[in-house]
Amino acid sequence: MRLALLGPPGAGKGTQAARICEAFGLPHLSSGDLLRAEKLKNTPSGKRIRDYIDSGRFVPDDLMISIMRSKLVSVVRQGFVLDGFPRTLSQAESLTEMLASLESPLTGVINLAVAPEVLTRRFEGRRVCPVCLSVYHVDLMPPQREGICDHDGAALVIRPDDMPAVVRTRIETYHYTISPLLEYYRKARLLWDVDASGSVETVWSAIEAHLLEIGR
Repeated sequence: MRLALLGPPGAGKGTQAARICEAFGLPHLSSGDLLRAEKLKNTPSGKRIRDYIDSGRFVPDDLMISIMRSKLVSVVRQGFVLDGFPRTLSQAESLTEMLASLESPLTGVINLAVAPEVLTRRFEGRRVCPVCLSVYHVDLMPPQREGICDHDGAALVIRPDDMPAVVRTRIETYHYTISPLLEYYRKARLLWDVDASGSVETVWSAIEAHLLEIGR
């Protein structure tokens, strides 16, 4: 399977992508993780990325496409789950062309839909490990020890792009750009909408049932 997960910040793309990858043995390509890793390198590209991420704006299409292309080429034959990419119509069109050249088109696109007020509540409790980048929530998905990563014992932090003012910008930017992208995939008969307002388990059950059906 070759899948893309769409949804606003806080919709649970990373959590559900990890579930899909574990269940079906697929590589997980998270645009956010890739960008944050690049940001930490302190290269010219990293510094450019930092300015966009820390202010809640989208990274320009040319830079995002270049980063994703380098990763996709190495995993495309295995299948994959794209998490947070594409985010604009231009990125979607480039992805279609890229995968067509590799003779590996998308199997489907899952759109995780969540109301803005639900997203705001989710961000208030989100915490991240600065070492392994694992994501937690103080209420919905807490670590075993309060404030400590389960995997490496690092103290959990609030990411700069999860601060309230930045979150508002991220959500507004997402809703401004998403409509053409959703229409693009609806016309291609690839889009499947999932209500992601419920619990992690409820959302996963719906996704798993759908993927098992299309995988038959």
